[in-house]
Amino acid sequence: MLRLNVILIVVTVACALGAVASQHEARKLFHELEREQERMRQLEVEWGQLQLEQSTWAAHGRIERIARERLRMQTPAQGQMIAVEPPGGGN
Repeated sequence: MLRLNVILIVVTVACALGAVASQHEARKLFHELEREQERMRQLEVEWGQLQLEQSTWAAHGRIERIARERLRMQTPAQGQMIAVEPPGGGN
């Protein structure tokens, strides 16, 4: 009977230690998940800012102004324009 009690106590202690270890691991993984979700939110904000910046840099008016001012480009005269049709009649 004493032997059975010792075995049951050892099994109970082992189960308790296993439960504590698994709870600790679960808490650690949950903390890591929250940290990665926060990082994801930060990256989404940065992505939105980069898209806004890209749209600003690629704005038609800005491109045209730079072409005129820095590159000294200008719209060609009517006689200088040539229309090119794609092969097959533009289908």
